[in-house]
Amino acid sequence: MSLSSSSIPADLITERLLLRSWTPGEAAAVLGESRSARWADDFPAEGDRVIAGLLGRHPAWLDAYGHRLIIERTGGLVVGSIGLFWPPSEGVVEIGYGIVPSRRGRGYAPEATKALAEFALAAPEVHTVTAGVELSNPPSVRVLEKAGFQRWSTEGNVARFRAMSSGHHRG
Repeated sequence: MSLSSSSIPADLITERLLLRSWTPGEAAAVLGESRSARWADDFPAEGDRVIAGLLGRHPAWLDAYGHRLIIERTGGLVVGSIGLFWPPSEGVVEIGYGIVPSRRGRGYAPEATKALAEFALAAPEVHTVTAGVELSNPPSVRVLEKAGFQRWSTEGNVARFRAMSSGHHRG
């Protein structure tokens, strides 16, 4: 993973993906049901619409530690979104992600999740990135496991996963 120095907030670049912050115009397009030639045919998914609607109330989510579009580097199509629910609370920040159905099964979600978690853990105010997933969604459980997250609790039908900075002890 590398950071692009040409843009602020920093884009995250992985082997196959570009993770770029949403723009207000993109959020408005998603909410207005507009179509972009730069979107996969099944983007946006419902989760993307929810995030687009929340961006106006949470302007910090448009910053480097907020929400990003997941873009295929080959072809440049938006295939999902991922984000941190910033700001952290006592060193902990939650991550959420989604890939459109047409691009699932390609390893994009773990690749993006690992990259954004590493980026978050490099922030001085973050020592843990968490995610909750319903046990009835085994593919999402596998995403977190492949991204290096460890399951640390289960409450009802929700498993909680976390990735921690190397200097932070598990408690």
